[in-house]
Amino acid sequence: MSAGSVAVPGLVELAARIRDGRTSSVEATRAALEAAQHEQPRLNCFLEIDAEAALRAAAAADAARARGAVLGPLHGVPLAHKDMFDVAGRVIRYGSRVRGEHRPTTTATVIARLEAAGALRIGCLNMAEFALGPTGHNAAWGDCRNAIDPAYMAGGSSSGSGAAVGAGIVTGSLGSDTGGSIRIPAAVNGVVGVKPTYGRVPRSGAMRLSPSADHIGPLARRVVDAARLLAVVAGADPRDPASSHLPVPDYEAATQRDIAGVRIGVPRNYFYDVATAEIRSAMETSLAALEREGARLVEVEVPDVAAMSELSRAIVYAEATALHGVWLRQRPQDYTPQVRVRASTGIGIPSSVYLESLLLRMPLLERFVGEVFARCDVLHSPTLPIPVPRLEEVDAGGGAALWTTLAKLVHNTAPFNYLGLPVVAVPAGRTGNGLPASAQLAGRPFAESLLLRVAAAHERAFPAA
Repeated sequence: MSAGSVAVPGLVELAARIRDGRTSSVEATRAALEAAQHEQPRLNCFLEIDAEAALRAAAAADAARARGAVLGPLHGVPLAHKDMFDVAGRVIRYGSRVRGEHRPTTTATVIARLEAAGALRIGCLNMAEFALGPTGHNAAWGDCRNAIDPAYMAGGSSSGSGAAVGAGIVTGSLGSDTGGSIRIPAAVNGVVGVKPTYGRVPRSGAMRLSPSADHIGPLARRVVDAARLLAVVAGADPRDPASSHLPVPDYEAATQRDIAGVRIGVPRNYFYDVATAEIRSAMETSLAALEREGARLVEVEVPDVAAMSELSRAIVYAEATALHGVWLRQRPQDYTPQVRVRASTGIGIPSSVYLESLLLRMPLLERFVGEVFARCDVLHSPTLPIPVPRLEEVDAGGGAALWTTLAKLVHNTAPFNYLGLPVVAVPAGRTGNGLPASAQLAGRPFAESLLLRVAAAHERAFPAA
């Protein structure tokens, strides 16, 4: 059964149950594995389910608890993550067949931090091949499908993360976001997704798509769950020079605070340019919920965001093509055709355009922060400006309308990757097709605590979500 028909505990609640002895890690892990096996034929959200290793780890967690040892804030909690994080000795595919049976010798920092906090993994989750796609399609390993209705897209590129959390298989997952790849799957599967500030979470040992725009963050069923995951994985890492050395705040504590007087910015331009009437209505309801919680709504004019989207594309595709250059030359036949084209797009981007896009980043960020966040504390907008599309609408054979739809999917998300600003996507009711709407909350650099605080208030005030 999907999460829409059963009550599934959140990550924080499950961790408390295991810690207090109300359930065991083995029981929780068996339940997750049974749900994974049951949902896999319907959703294809896993590339691998590793029951034996998961149950061994769960038994070890229970034995540690019996000795009086608490491994950390995720003691014994079963999770699963996008197939892009190295785990020593395990096959990691990056959602592709290009890498074959590649087994890394080291483990990604974020996975090591989750393990140190007591979490275990039940398998690897499906993703868009090499994270190049916002829909959940994967011609190499099969398409991932929406947790609420498999006829609809699961979003990408963290498709398996959104579907597995949305279906209640696991309570949380790590994904990556280079143009919306955490927020889009979170939005369409009705869960919470956090794209932190650039550098807030280290990326060492994770697949690179565009080092200048890649972000790692959590997807979870509830805001407080996402807050706990973010607190575990955030922080400086000597293996990632771009990681921030700023202290990691108590994100969970922030979710308990009210939002009285917080200024919520409602953009006058860009973010509603292609929004449908249904999405506009959902956002009005979302904003009214925040206003009831004590927030103050203010209209905001944003700088030229469309230009930022184009600059982001220039950086992402130039860097992606550079990273894929050797494989594209040596084994182009191992790429699926659509992904081979996407991975090659940077060939047509002049180096001068790429460099100018990088050089403009800081002054545009300073302008955006100065103009927008002088008037508001949090900028509110639709995560997706359109209702969730059906899977066939965004298939490679979707016809001329396909490219228009794909552009709309990243219309509101991609600019924040260019700027590196933190964003939280939160469920905001349903549209006429029965699928979720989602609001995204953006803030100043390293304003994750404030965003999670507002997201938690939204969650409390918005029963339809």
